[in-house]
Amino acid sequence: MNKVRFGFWMPIFGGWLRNVEDEQMAATFDYSKRLAQRAEQIGFDITLLAELNLNDIKGATAPVLECWTTAAAIASVTEKVELMNAIRPGFRLPAITAKMSANIDHISNGRFSLNIVSAWWEQEMREYGGQWVGHDERYERTREFIEVMRGMWSEEEFSYEGRYYKVEKAHLEPKPVRKPWPTLYAGGESEDAKRMISRYCDGYLMHGDPPENARPKVEEMERRRRELGLEPMVYGIAAYVICRKSDAEVKKEIDRICDVKDTAGYFGFKDFTTQSKLERELSLRDYSVSNRGLRTGLTGTAEQIAERIIEFRKAGVEIFLMQMSPMMEEMERFAEEVIPLVNSGLAT
Repeated sequence: MNKVRFGFWMPIFGGWLRNVEDEQMAATFDYSKRLAQRAEQIGFDITLLAELNLNDIKGATAPVLECWTTAAAIASVTEKVELMNAIRPGFRLPAITAKMSANIDHISNGRFSLNIVSAWWEQEMREYGGQWVGHDERYERTREFIEVMRGMWSEEEFSYEGRYYKVEKAHLEPKPVRKPWPTLYAGGESEDAKRMISRYCDGYLMHGDPPENARPKVEEMERRRRELGLEPMVYGIAAYVICRKSDAEVKKEIDRICDVKDTAGYFGFKDFTTQSKLERELSLRDYSVSNRGLRTGLTGTAEQIAERIIEFRKAGVEIFLMQMSPMMEEMERFAEEVIPLVNSGLAT
C-alpha cells in the first residue's frame, strides 16, 4: 500500500476554532515559518495555505496573512514540504496566476501546487472587489481559468478566447520546474464541481467525513476518470486531530472547542451554507471547527487515530490535511506518537 502524506493547514488565521479566542498560534509570518520548518523535520509532507482576504475563523476584522506572498517566503526557507496554495478565480487573472505559480515553483524547486477554490464568500467579494458569479457559473469560469493556466505553462506562445478570459499571443518564461505543471487540486460536492474536477484537476480534496462516506466519493471520481480515459487522481481529506490518552480527555476537549457561543467567528456561516451545495447539512456545532474537521474522526489515542488513518488509506485517501490546536505542540505530539504507528501499520 502506498504511503500516507501527512499534511497540515498553515494557521494564517491564528487558529481553527471559532469559539476560542486565543489558540496560542499568532497569525504572523514568524510563526508560520517556524511551523513549516519544524513540520518538515518531523515528518509532514505538505501544507495548505488558504487564500482568504478576510479572517473566516476569528472574524472579519481579525488579522490574516496573505497566502501567496507567505508561500513565496516560506518556499525560500524550507527544503522538502510541498506548498499547496489556494487560488480563487474571482480575485485573480489566470495568466498572471500562472506566472506567479511558476515563480514560486522555481523558488521551491518544484514543491508548489495549487488548490483551485471556486469561491463561496459573497461578502468578501464585495469588500475586496472580486468578480462574483453564481454557483451555476462558478465552475465554468474555473474551467476556463485552468485552461488558460495550463496553456501558459505548456505552450511557447498561447492564445485563448472564452466567455470569461481572453489571452492574445502570451508568453511565459521560465516554465514551472514541475512537469507538465504544478499539481492541481480542487474540492466540491455538487455535480458541476465533480464534473469539472474529474476532467481538469489532478487531485480531489474532501471536507471532513468518515471513511464510509469518503470511499464512495473516491470510487465515483475514479469512475469519472476512467470514463474520460484519464489517469487516477490523488485524494485528500480535511481533518481536525485530538490525540489524548483517554476517551474522557478527548470528550473534554471536544466539549471545549464545540461550545457554540455568540462570537465573530460564526459570521460567515450563512454565506458558506447558502453559497455551497453541500452533500450533508452543516450545524453550528460542526462549524465551530474549520472544514468539518471533526467528522473525519481523527480523535482518540494514538493507536485509534493511526487505525483510522489506515482505514482511510484503504478507502483510497492518501493526503491528510490536518488542523490541530495549538499547532506546534500538537504536531509534535502527532509526529512522535501517531506517524510511526501509521507507517508501521502500512508496512505490514
